[in-house]
Amino acid sequence: MDFGLVLQTDPPASAVVSLMRRAERNGFRYGWTFDSAVLWQEPFVIYSQILEHTQKLIVGPMVTNPGTRTWEVTASTFATLNDMYGNRTVCGIGRGDSAMRVAGRKPNTLARVGEAIGVIRDLAEGREADVGGQNLKLPWVRDGKLPVWMAAYGPKALALAGQKADGFILQLADPYLTESMVTAVRTAASDAGRDPASITICVAAPAYVGDDLEHARDQCRWFGGMVGNHVADLVARYGEHSDLVPEALTSYIKSREGYDYSHHGRAGNPSTDFVPDEIVDRFCLLGPAEAHIEKLTALRELGVDQFAVYNMHDAKEATIDAYGSEIIPALNR
Repeated sequence: MDFGLVLQTDPPASAVVSLMRRAERNGFRYGWTFDSAVLWQEPFVIYSQILEHTQKLIVGPMVTNPGTRTWEVTASTFATLNDMYGNRTVCGIGRGDSAMRVAGRKPNTLARVGEAIGVIRDLAEGREADVGGQNLKLPWVRDGKLPVWMAAYGPKALALAGQKADGFILQLADPYLTESMVTAVRTAASDAGRDPASITICVAAPAYVGDDLEHARDQCRWFGGMVGNHVADLVARYGEHSDLVPEALTSYIKSREGYDYSHHGRAGNPSTDFVPDEIVDRFCLLGPAEAHIEKLTALRELGVDQFAVYNMHDAKEATIDAYGSEIIPALNR
């Protein structure tokens, strides 16, 4: 099982680079960041520094979207980093939650996401692609490689991930939901004539190692609010009691009264007071190292290839070190 570290690009950027270096020393293979231009600093600038100061770490956004940058710019940026540092990037992509909404725009349609996946990958790998009716190619790309992984929750998005993406990003660590969503992605891949096993499965969620469960919950409760934004979209689209969206995912947002993106992804987010302890426990990894190992083992048995640690709380260094000393070695013996 691979492990990734997910950070927000808060200033100073040097702190982000330092945490990524620490992660690599502790056995993490991937370094991810949020990508929301108004809320945080520009991640692609910081990726160049992370790549310069690590040896093998693979970096990318969790997640970018096809609306805040033109697709040829996104592809060229990835391809430039790959040319400089040797194919060490991955493109996580989705509809765009905070990045689009904070800028006053709606998240992208799934059709647009699906088209962008192919175009960005083709351009970054040196192939010609149709961008808005214009055939484009990056003539300087040599031996480029860019896997594109798609974040998804709803049935249509899960199907699109299986049909188009190289990987599937699931932003919660509940084994019950993971099993059903991984099955949906792999079924869609098979129906599209693809090898289901070729799709990398990445589960991403906050992790907090320690015995004070109440404190850990309070530090990670924000995640239920973030997931709730996507769930609210699903409820609006499919209805509260739709067979297409499991009740285990939707029931907890009944008390949701809105969301303030100025606290997005941060411990103590007042917009997430509605999230019950049960959801925090289900969606996150909390408690002593043994509890993390037990849950990660279950996820691995469901076909999860990578666990990406959302590290937005008051124990960033301690979490990285605990994973490096106890949890990663136990999963990879």
